[in-house]
Amino acid sequence: MMKFISWNVNGLRAVLGKGFTEIFESYDADFFCLQETKLSEGQLDLNFLGYQSYWNYADKKGYSGTAVFTRHTPLSVSYGIGIDEHDHEGRVITLEMEDFYLVNVYVPNSQDGLRRLDYRQRWEDDFRAYLCSLAAGRDGRPAKGVIVCGDMNVAHNEIDLKNPSTNHMNAGFSDEERAKMTALLGAGFTDTFRHFFPDAKDQYSWWSYRMAARSRNVGWRIDYFLTSNAGLGEAADLTGRLVSACIHQETMGSDHCPVELVIE
Repeated sequence: MMKFISWNVNGLRAVLGKGFTEIFESYDADFFCLQETKLSEGQLDLNFLGYQSYWNYADKKGYSGTAVFTRHTPLSVSYGIGIDEHDHEGRVITLEMEDFYLVNVYVPNSQDGLRRLDYRQRWEDDFRAYLCSLAAGRDGRPAKGVIVCGDMNVAHNEIDLKNPSTNHMNAGFSDEERAKMTALLGAGFTDTFRHFFPDAKDQYSWWSYRMAARSRNVGWRIDYFLTSNAGLGEAADLTGRLVSACIHQETMGSDHCPVELVIE
């Protein structure tokens, strides 16, 4: 078995003061992926016994950023998706393992008034093409399964947020963003939480800091583990290896909570 944890920490230095080290160790994960670290290179020296770490920093100080801690040495590590427009915000880290690729992502937010939606649409198309190319083994890479995790900044369906009607066409629940998630799943990916819990309600991974949203569980499910399926070919199909998925709503420290995947 392998356990994967993904968590948008909304500032790693901040969450370190809220018990991050103890939380990290308690999960005992094989792979622990972080988004929105908000660090620049050299700002933080954080190590855990038995883990290697990989970091992707945004050019802009105190913004975005991703990291992966792993107990397993990757065959290769890459940063970004190979497109200059997208690769200055520290949003993607890819670890190539022996029998799968792990892609940690912090998807751009469309922002208030959807002012960044046009860019987000381009990102979605390019990111989907990148994931499909990994699974298909293009550019001289071997075809193998792909595990995608992170803050994908979209609640896919109405069941994935508390108040769908009042949030329609807000950032994260626009028709355009939802359609791009539908396209990604349709290209050959499985939403692992919905694979196990297709009808589960009130299961959220992000809550606004306003109006006591978390204590009232007025949230959104925008953090995911996706895995490639038979739609991307037999070599990429991880469906038979899925063991469990869950959302750790009890874990505090950020406006997001960690999400988990276990595979064989």
